[in-house]
Amino acid sequence: MKPFRTLAAAAAALTVTAGLAACGADDTNTSSGSNGVSGTVTVFAAASLTETFTTLGKQFEAAHPGTKVVYSFGGSSALAQQIEQGAPADVFASAAPATMQQVVDAGEVTGQPSTFVSNRLEIAVPKGNPGHITGLADFGRTEPRLALCAEQVPCGAAAEKVFEISGITPQPDTREQDVKAALTKVTLDEVDAALVYRTDVRAAGDKVTGIDFPEAEKAINTYPIAPLAEAPNASAAAAFVDYVRSAEAKKVFADAGFGTP
Repeated sequence: MKPFRTLAAAAAALTVTAGLAACGADDTNTSSGSNGVSGTVTVFAAASLTETFTTLGKQFEAAHPGTKVVYSFGGSSALAQQIEQGAPADVFASAAPATMQQVVDAGEVTGQPSTFVSNRLEIAVPKGNPGHITGLADFGRTEPRLALCAEQVPCGAAAEKVFEISGITPQPDTREQDVKAALTKVTLDEVDAALVYRTDVRAAGDKVTGIDFPEAEKAINTYPIAPLAEAPNASAAAAFVDYVRSAEAKKVFADAGFGTP
């Protein structure tokens, strides 16, 4: 087994949250919006939702004048931990039911979470595939430089599941705190391959090449979303969750490569 490093997921996500919250604090608009929805809605969301939720945030603001959507994107497990520790947020969108359940069990969720999309793993390699990666079995080899998500985050848990089912002992050089960090290793040509979501491969455009593998069907991740019990802006939280489940949002998710729940 090659040595690997596990990044401090929670600490990194806390830094991201603090920075984003600070950026949004001065932009809060308290004028009345449509249907009584106004002000800032703070959304904690899995890193793999970065592109789609950014788009949806702009659409939501347009649909509800007087609102401002502020995001903290990161590993779902780190975000869940922040919520349990009292971080002010209105909505949580996780990349796996288990991470959402952690927040539900802590009494931090209002109502029942709803599942809005699904996602599957894909191998990402740099352009030209210099490591000559062909499939999942290459993650059991010592020669390629390999990146995986940390086991406690959903993309890492999904990877461990497919490895176990396939009888492969992975040989990662690095484990990253979220899927975007793993993908960055590929775009910077620091690794020969990483296991990420197919939506992340699509979002990276021509910076990476994606390789499908059949074992991915055995570890489909479903994404739940819920307003939080201590939401500072409960009405906007409920409206945002409804918007994520709307027909307009479904088109954005489908275009990004997400599947239906």
